[in-house]
Amino acid sequence: MKPEPFTRVTGPAAAMPEDNIDTDIIFPARFLLLTQKKGLGAHAFHDRRFDADGGELPGFVLNQPQFRAAKFLVCGDNFGSGSSREQAVWTIADFGIRVVIATSFGEIFHSNCMRNGVLPITVSAEDAARLQAAAAEGRAFTADLEAMTLTAQGLAPITFSLPAERRQAMLMGWDETDVLLEGYGADIDRFEAAQAASQPWLYKEKASA
Repeated sequence: MKPEPFTRVTGPAAAMPEDNIDTDIIFPARFLLLTQKKGLGAHAFHDRRFDADGGELPGFVLNQPQFRAAKFLVCGDNFGSGSSREQAVWTIADFGIRVVIATSFGEIFHSNCMRNGVLPITVSAEDAARLQAAAAEGRAFTADLEAMTLTAQGLAPITFSLPAERRQAMLMGWDETDVLLEGYGADIDRFEAAQAASQPWLYKEKASA
């Protein structure tokens, strides 16, 4: 399943100001046998959202009516640290989260976000506090990847940065195969043409297909 292209997203935000929310909190290890992206949102923050009997815990922010459809998470420090499980990103993406804002991220989680259509935005501690307050008040947020700006209703826009190749991939909705073909497609074609000329037996089945 390819990531959804990301250009401009507007919607509600949920504040999670706690530091060190790791990948086991985001997607508990006992669900790691689930490898399909679709449907994983049911397990996002599972042990924070549900009690032992499967009932919703009303105090958790994503269980509160005004934040159930949140497209943004506004977090604290070191979000997504811990194990490298990619399902931590898959689960929040399937839940509907398109943007995660924090003062810092686990390095692998940050990379996995960009590869799966979730925009990670790093902000200062002061901006994080303002954005968390705005989220708690129910203000609408907008992330514009073309303009590289993050806006919360009533607050000045915040400019963020992203590696150019990752920004392009997110704008286009490219997966890793698309990224490779875009960057090295011509080289791959040249290599295959030269190899087909020097070792044609490798291409007999392809030619007859």
